Amino acid sequence: MNKQQLASKIWESANKMRSKIEANEYKDYILGFIFYKFLSENELMRLKDTDFTEDDLLLLTEDNPDIVEGVQDECGYFISYDNLFSTWVKKGNDFEISNVRDALSAFSRNINPARKRVFDGIFDTLQTGLSKLGTDARSQSKAARDLIYLIKDIPMDSRQDYDVLGFIYEYLISNFAANAGKKAGEFYTPSEVSQLMSEIVAWHLQGREQIKIYDPTSGSGSLLIHIGQSVARRNGNPNSIMYYAQELKENTYNLTRMNLVMRGILPDNIVARNGDTLEDDWPWFDTLENKEETYNPLFVDAVVSNPPYSQNWDPTDKEIDPRFSYGIAPKSKADYAFLLHDLYHLRADGIMTIVLPHGVLFRGGEEGQIRKNLIENHHIQAIIGLPANIFFGTGIPTIVMVLRKKRDDDRVLIVDSSKHFIKDGKNNKLQASDIKRIVDVVSNNRTVPKFSRLVSIDEIRANDYNLNIPRYVDSSENAETWDMYASMFGGVPKSEVEQLGEYWNAWPSLKAELFRDNGACYACDHDDVATVVRNNADVQTFVASYAQAISGLPSDLRFRLVEHPEQVDALGQETAIGEELDAMIANTALIDPYDAYQKLDDAWNGISIDLEVLGSEGFDAVRAVDPNMVIKKKGGKDVEVQDGWIGRVLPFDLVQRELLHDDLAAIEADERRVQDIDSEIETILEGFDEDDKQNSDAVNQDGDAFVAAELKKAVKAIGKNPASDFERGLVQAQKLFDESKKLKSGIKTKRNALEEKTCDAIKALGDDEARRLLEAKWITPLQKQLEALPNAVIDEFIGKVNALKNKYATTYADVCGQIDEAEKELAGMLGDLTGNARDMAGLEELKALLGGE
Repeated sequence: MNKQQLASKIWESANKMRSKIEANEYKDYILGFIFYKFLSENELMRLKDTDFTEDDLLLLTEDNPDIVEGVQDECGYFISYDNLFSTWVKKGNDFEISNVRDALSAFSRNINPARKRVFDGIFDTLQTGLSKLGTDARSQSKAARDLIYLIKDIPMDSRQDYDVLGFIYEYLISNFAANAGKKAGEFYTPSEVSQLMSEIVAWHLQGREQIKIYDPTSGSGSLLIHIGQSVARRNGNPNSIMYYAQELKENTYNLTRMNLVMRGILPDNIVARNGDTLEDDWPWFDTLENKEETYNPLFVDAVVSNPPYSQNWDPTDKEIDPRFSYGIAPKSKADYAFLLHDLYHLRADGIMTIVLPHGVLFRGGEEGQIRKNLIENHHIQAIIGLPANIFFGTGIPTIVMVLRKKRDDDRVLIVDSSKHFIKDGKNNKLQASDIKRIVDVVSNNRTVPKFSRLVSIDEIRANDYNLNIPRYVDSSENAETWDMYASMFGGVPKSEVEQLGEYWNAWPSLKAELFRDNGACYACDHDDVATVVRNNADVQTFVASYAQAISGLPSDLRFRLVEHPEQVDALGQETAIGEELDAMIANTALIDPYDAYQKLDDAWNGISIDLEVLGSEGFDAVRAVDPNMVIKKKGGKDVEVQDGWIGRVLPFDLVQRELLHDDLAAIEADERRVQDIDSEIETILEGFDEDDKQNSDAVNQDGDAFVAAELKKAVKAIGKNPASDFERGLVQAQKLFDESKKLKSGIKTKRNALEEKTCDAIKALGDDEARRLLEAKWITPLQKQLEALPNAVIDEFIGKVNALKNKYATTYADVCGQIDEAEKELAGMLGDLTGNARDMAGLEELKALLGGE
């Protein structure tokens, strides 16, 4: 199964297995076991690279100091054979919780002293939490054994497997966060927000050979990992990045280190610390007794952080701390304290992004003074308003603030992206196109109507340094207006037609075809606006020009992706293809390039998974079929069983459509006939007399379905000579049921035969045919999605024109006339009513008011 399927399977099982343990706690156990498996597999992989055999592994004991020292030098730690994860798996039911406790204790004493900062205490959270897995050693052993068997299939043998492992780790953290309520914010920043911040930072850092990045509230480490990936994608050297992290909570600090190590980051490039960022400034103090002597301020290229919102802190004596020269944040709101800490640790040419509650934009007092100092010293580059409910566990409105240590421009870019998101369960989520839209305007200091605006420092001063986004960017929809003249006399106001100016610029001849100038207003005399629009020469040219612009994409994608898919650099190609697509449609009016980018990203999610499989397993993986494993109930328990076969890369339905069309068409014809039979049976039932249905056991009590056994009896009793329409209907229904049963049996047989044929067809694929199927899976659907964009633009325009036309189709006089008619009709109907004298007096008065006689 691919990484998404494996991650989903592990999450579903883990969520059930945790029972009453809080998601926030259980994550530490399963993620701890995954990390231990990683370290075990990493040691084995390195030993096998030095020609260690399976038999040699038995020599991995603490009694062999030369081997211990060699492994420590290579890995930074030593795990004996008895304590390897694979040994635990081999123990089966003989595995006990004591094996884990002994292994973790042994790990702590066998860390290479030079790697203490990376590995020391990294399993403390798991070690202390083992007792919560059950009420006694037996139940704890079973729970740990279940976890071990759950994660044993996670691949960890290669560079590609690091990506799979990282994906699963992030997937689990994300899902635990979604179930952890308010505690989620302690350890997780949504991937999309991390990606946004990282892309902004990476764009600024492009071209640098050695880079230091820092997160002073690191949580799970996801922000650091995202920025590292974004930077490495641009400079091509992931080992050129130094990662610095500080985290207050010990369990979350351990998550940071685990996550960084499992992403294949060199231990020498990881410097992490468990400490209070505001109380104990970075970096590491080698000796707490002499910290003044060992203190050396760390200045980095980039700082990214998502600190706890409006946290309490102790500002006592902080006036002398150089980090807070711009002011001291209030005791009950440490937001600006975190920001100033981050800013202090930037190099002169560095950049930082920080997530904050939107209150920092306008709150007064000490925060207002700090904000003023930041603005007057030109530190704030951009403020990005995020959509509501984008973080797990909190609905607080949030922003991302982008700051620089030194910049000459005194303007501030204000971005309102609050309306750019999709729903994802209870939360909102940034799409790839939303992230790109924001990154583009921030990187290029671009003003975009109703989205972003470059604001002068003079305007900010005039607003008393209040940076509340709606003061500068109005992202609301334009309020609907009504033209008085058109409301009274009809027609379409010229001012409202001119609001469609971008369309008239693209299709100059269309306005005259749609509208007739009546002097004061336009008139639209066409009943079918859509036909007029689609037949317009300029509109047809627009469609044809766009089609021509992207016509070269399929051949380019074939070259980039299909010729040698096992060699494709997925990250690099995604960026290159996105840039190429952007260039193709750059000169096409009305097409939103971000819509096109989103289509590409949607397709790429599936393409990249296939590329990972082909990259790690080779091109032959395209010819592989695997058992389709599903969860079914057996004896009251969930059991994984095989239900047919699936292609590892090529879906069966695709192969059947492309290579086994006749077989598939025959099955689909039978399935359509079954649906037709169901409709015919329903028609027979609807045609029966109600008395006949009620008096027959062949029809259920509700009269909306046949009773199979009773119908069979009734038809048998009728024999060959039905005496009434009802009896003829019963006979016909039985024939239809028999036909349907036979067809369904045949469909099942044909489906099984087709599945076997499909397996054989995939296994026998030639290289050229396999590439054609990859193109059909990856490229053809994407091209169709992109080709549909002009029609979406045209449909939207048609809707706007029809709305304008209908808006003034009924004049005020028409409405008054309709009201008069309704009043007269009602008055006439009142004459038919009767009642006592009091009621009749009231009715007479109502008739008078309505104008009735």
